Amino acid sequence: MAKTLHIRYTSDMHGYFFPTRYADREEAPVGLMKLMDEFPRDGNTLILDGGDTLQGSPLTNLYQRLSHEEQQSCLSCDTYGAHPVAAVMNLAGYHFVTLGNHDFNYGTEALNDYLQNLDALCLCANIRDKAHRLPIAPYAVTRMESGLRVGLVGVCTHFVSRWENPATVAELEIGDAFEAARDMLEVIRPQCDLMVLLYHGGYERDLEDGRLLSPTSENQACRICSELDYDLVLTGHQHMPTPGRMLGSSYTIQPGYRAPHACAIDVTLEDDGTKHFDSRFVLPAQKADEEALHLLEPLARRVDTWLDTPAGHLSRALPSQDPLYAALHGNPLANFVNEVQRQTSGAQVSTCAMPNEYKGLPKDVTIRDVVSTYIYSNTLVVLGMDRATLKSYIERSAVYFDLDDEGRIILGETFTRPKVQHYNYDYFAGVDYVIDVRRPIGERVTSILLNGHEMAADEAVSVCVNSYRYGGTSGYGMVSSAPLLREVQTDVADAIIEYISQHPDIEVDDHPWSTVLPK
Repeated sequence: MAKTLHIRYTSDMHGYFFPTRYADREEAPVGLMKLMDEFPRDGNTLILDGGDTLQGSPLTNLYQRLSHEEQQSCLSCDTYGAHPVAAVMNLAGYHFVTLGNHDFNYGTEALNDYLQNLDALCLCANIRDKAHRLPIAPYAVTRMESGLRVGLVGVCTHFVSRWENPATVAELEIGDAFEAARDMLEVIRPQCDLMVLLYHGGYERDLEDGRLLSPTSENQACRICSELDYDLVLTGHQHMPTPGRMLGSSYTIQPGYRAPHACAIDVTLEDDGTKHFDSRFVLPAQKADEEALHLLEPLARRVDTWLDTPAGHLSRALPSQDPLYAALHGNPLANFVNEVQRQTSGAQVSTCAMPNEYKGLPKDVTIRDVVSTYIYSNTLVVLGMDRATLKSYIERSAVYFDLDDEGRIILGETFTRPKVQHYNYDYFAGVDYVIDVRRPIGERVTSILLNGHEMAADEAVSVCVNSYRYGGTSGYGMVSSAPLLREVQTDVADAIIEYISQHPDIEVDDHPWSTVLPK
């Protein structure tokens, strides 16, 4: 008789459990609470998650700011555990999860608090803490009611070592994700009928034509599917909804982020060993789960009160803009973030990027406006750069631009494939610079003015970057190789809030630091 397995899979929820985007109080079609009522509770279903669960929303941001005593009052009951994220995951019925790179952002103590309260078993074969305090297993084999034996392995992109706080990295043992997936496959193969990989990583190739899109090993799903024989590879990290398909010898799928849907995968194992896969995206229900709403209601009230706290006043509103338009004509919001970073770090030059989507700041700013606009959990690093290094840095951002057949500036393919990456275009403040898109890539920066004069080849400048960019990924290797002058362990969103609160009336800098040609 054929054996069946049903899977519900989420990934990259980033703290979005309530049906809101937090930019306002309006309900939105996101969040686990609108998905979990559709999760079957039977002996032939597995509820799985691919990581990046703890960081990314004002809810999880505020929770980490609270004292231990305050954290204990954030749930209406402790029936499902003492940690709000674990409690809602337990209520949803998760069986297995893996870790995402952002799950380390608050440190190993916060991660341990979450995992110790989580009913699901955390699987991660390539990352462990050296003290062996985190309850993590490399793999698991479970037998379904149908008799199907399912082997599950978890791995996370090893680029955690590049992005994470060095103090946290020092506590971890981090191995290559592909190698760990390969090694664990040999362990589970004799024990199971179906082999599943939970991979917090994405696709390094174009899934339509096979072109290599990234030469790094940050994402390795295509290699895993072509070289290893997992039956099912559940991916994440890229925030790129990808419908289920066969890729190499594996069936693979990826959900979007902030839980706009869940992946439903149905597997049938025939008596002759043939496996059939079917999948779909499960869309949010009309109403959120009532028990989950009640469970996290005390924390939700705290979050709304905090978000609506006035922060300060700007001379003009700084709304979100079309990304290409802002890059071509100057972005006052980026100028503002860079000014905060320069003041906080003491650097001569500052760089920042804007998210793909963000709220923007009104004239009268609340904390909600700030955390809905600067959505990342980044600290700051100050580096020393000569002209050649700084030019190389700007040249990488200049790849953002391309020309169409009529000579008009358009987005470069590097920043749109396999997904749109406006957040990898950096704005610079403190130097005036010219980018000529008509020139070859690598030769587009024709001028860098520091304090009104052309920067000399041997002239040094201090440059403030965020901790993510310091990791050097996405073509920014010149940043990670620059000499480190100092670190500023202040969250950028906190720095923005503090700056606004200390300056009651802020005159916004409208200076266009960049000139992009042709006009």
